[in-house]
Amino acid sequence: MNDAPIGIFDSGLGGLTVASEIARALPHESILYVGDTARCPYGPRPLEDVREFVLQIGSWLAERRVKMLVIACNTGTAAGLAAAQRTFDVPVIGVVEPGARAAVKATCNRKVGVIATTGTVESGAYSNAVRALDAGVTVFSVATPKFVDIVEQGLHMGPGTFEELIADSSEVFVRPTFFEIARDYLDPLKRVGVDTLVLGCTHFPLLAPAIGQVMGRKVRLISSAQETAREVSEVLGARRWLAPRDNVPRHRFLTTGDADEFARLGSVVLRHSIRSVEHLRVSEFETMTIPPMRAETVASGLEEEGMACS
Repeated sequence: MNDAPIGIFDSGLGGLTVASEIARALPHESILYVGDTARCPYGPRPLEDVREFVLQIGSWLAERRVKMLVIACNTGTAAGLAAAQRTFDVPVIGVVEPGARAAVKATCNRKVGVIATTGTVESGAYSNAVRALDAGVTVFSVATPKFVDIVEQGLHMGPGTFEELIADSSEVFVRPTFFEIARDYLDPLKRVGVDTLVLGCTHFPLLAPAIGQVMGRKVRLISSAQETAREVSEVLGARRWLAPRDNVPRHRFLTTGDADEFARLGSVVLRHSIRSVEHLRVSEFETMTIPPMRAETVASGLEEEGMACS
């Protein structure tokens, strides 16, 4: 057993959907969450920059002795998962592969749609992950950046649950606005006949009811948040690192942005009050000493001896 916290990080608030599912699946586990709101969004940034952010925040969390790192950001996973796994001594889980695995299991006609940020789509992360599991599945990916903007606008509109904001708002979620945008994005996926749609951004589970309405009942929606929580549970269980059942979980939230705003908006996403959020300066990440990548070091040593792996 291991009562150390699970480290979770994202570019901002979206990763709280992953944290929420992990807390629900593993109620005895403590969580240390970092939202890099000051550098949000990651989606339009070059993947090299995002990879550096992932290693910076991962190093900061590793120094706090977390027992696992969860990159609760699709763009962060696409850009930095492999590098993080080669760098840190604890298991590192992203949100792409769990979602891809669930999609492969769910599809009947082997046509899977993915909606995500521009960075995630351009990386080909989901296409590669799905094909690695089943080369016969065809993946149709669509960048839907306006969905992220819609979620952010909705969260800033005031108190209440996100569903209430969608139902009641006359500014952001009215049908002529949201549903026209949704149809423009999703109609191409409907025309090719996908029967499974991966919500490839941690913001998108908040829009699932509306997205499902546009796609129709026959299309299965896959939440990477739920699937990631399942994988976290399986990995910790296999290693016998689950916290004891009598452990009193301690959840700690930090942001590089406005702490009061993060607490207010994060409470909407989590559906319960976040009492305290700490502020982190971006400079604390930028001055981190990032450990060398073990796999690259090993490969280099083998090459020197004429034994490089193919």
